[in-house]
Amino acid sequence: MKLGSEISAVVTGGASGLGEATARKLANSGVKTTIFDMNTKRGESVAAEIGGVFARVDVSDHDSVADGLKAARAAHGQEHILVNCAGIAIARKTVSRDRETGEVRAHDLASFSTVVKVNLIGTFNMIAQCSAGMLDGEPVTADGERGVIVNTASVAATDGQIGQAAYSASKGGVLGMTLPIARDLSRDGIRVCTILPGLFRTPMMEGLPQEAMQKLGASVPFPARLGEPSEYAALVQHICENAMLNGEAIRLDGAIRMAPK
Repeated sequence: MKLGSEISAVVTGGASGLGEATARKLANSGVKTTIFDMNTKRGESVAAEIGGVFARVDVSDHDSVADGLKAARAAHGQEHILVNCAGIAIARKTVSRDRETGEVRAHDLASFSTVVKVNLIGTFNMIAQCSAGMLDGEPVTADGERGVIVNTASVAATDGQIGQAAYSASKGGVLGMTLPIARDLSRDGIRVCTILPGLFRTPMMEGLPQEAMQKLGASVPFPARLGEPSEYAALVQHICENAMLNGEAIRLDGAIRMAPK
């Protein structure tokens, strides 16, 4: 797909981190870009800077997504690109023992369900509703391509660490549904790929002490540093432009394999 003003995109989680870098990258390529996020102030600011549109959307809620897509399509027409970057993370063991009381506590089901609801169900919700619109659109390439969907999983999908049961389960689900959804949509000219980022410089990571960030960066085989959001965005752009990338999951991690903790 050739990027330009004839193409429109929706980026979830586009107010910060990987999503923001992607929204900026696409907009810089001329793509009409809509940001979905829960952070209204930051989302509106980024959208204004890139000449795009913002909608406050909870990706895990059907009606919220439907309303967001209605606003995006009113501004830019049917989206041709969907990039799913919205997500949350928690650190909690399956069972843990209180150091003071010795009490054993099981991982609460509510927080586990919330992570899965946002990261996995939210991703599927976006895919289902966007691809329904793409399917009715006109092809934009000689191959008959109507759309490209890029999901964000994580190296935690395969290398989950201690305390990442919920997060790894949600991202493993995103990884696992990539190929079947690509096969579902292939006859309609819609491609689906998933990126598995490693250790990246995101707002979540930047909340750590500088020394901790440097140590994490040094653990990456090469390059021995944290990934930059712009490097994630560059891969999104390449996936959009390379029609043979379909049904694929790509690790973007500097060859790291996560240790247990």
